[in-house]
Amino acid sequence: MDSRTTHHDRILAELRDRITGGDWPPGFQLPFETALAERHGVSRMTMNKVLGQLTREGFLVRRKKLGTFVAQPMAQAAVMAIPDIEAEVRALGLEWRFALTLRALRPPRKDEMQAARLDAATEVLALEGVHYAGEQPFCHEARIINPVSAPAALEQDFRAVAPGQWLLRKIPWTSAEHRIRALNAPAPMARALALPVGEACLEVTRRTESAGLWVTLVSQTYPGARHQLVSRFTPEAG
Repeated sequence: MDSRTTHHDRILAELRDRITGGDWPPGFQLPFETALAERHGVSRMTMNKVLGQLTREGFLVRRKKLGTFVAQPMAQAAVMAIPDIEAEVRALGLEWRFALTLRALRPPRKDEMQAARLDAATEVLALEGVHYAGEQPFCHEARIINPVSAPAALEQDFRAVAPGQWLLRKIPWTSAEHRIRALNAPAPMARALALPVGEACLEVTRRTESAGLWVTLVSQTYPGARHQLVSRFTPEAG
């Protein structure tokens, strides 16, 4: 085994242990590649290969211009995965588009403050829109974003890119929680989804944080007859 391979394997094991041992928790930003290479006494190319392998193994997420972050543990992926609605639609063989219907900077409503666990009514960026699969509404989205956690969101009009896609690219999240419920579509929701009033729908509400600050609260509502949630899992080792 040559020295380069030895260095590669040694660093790979060390970084993997830092992640699995909890020294680097989910969402932790690693030092830059050049700094890591210097710290471990190897070339940048060797460090790049190490980080690339850890990314392929699912331990890291590398975000262009932002850096490298520890990924969410695989054990949480089925429950905690944040969906890419465009990818879901395109997997059906249909064209996706997002139509923004509301964008406003305003104080949060009482129900939003409770769901997002806000202590003070500081202004939030409120967004609403509809994801389409071909010509058919696929999902209605109502979202608030914390300008403190995502100040660049104030500069986005969210017509060229959907809010969820932008956040996934720009703001590494460290924790998330979902609430799932069935509801009968009220008139405004029914109109947005082209459904009869009272039609059964599935609502997924998600709150995400980054480094202890809440980032976004979003409710995504799907026609119940055209959507289902699937979770794959295996028994835990006894």
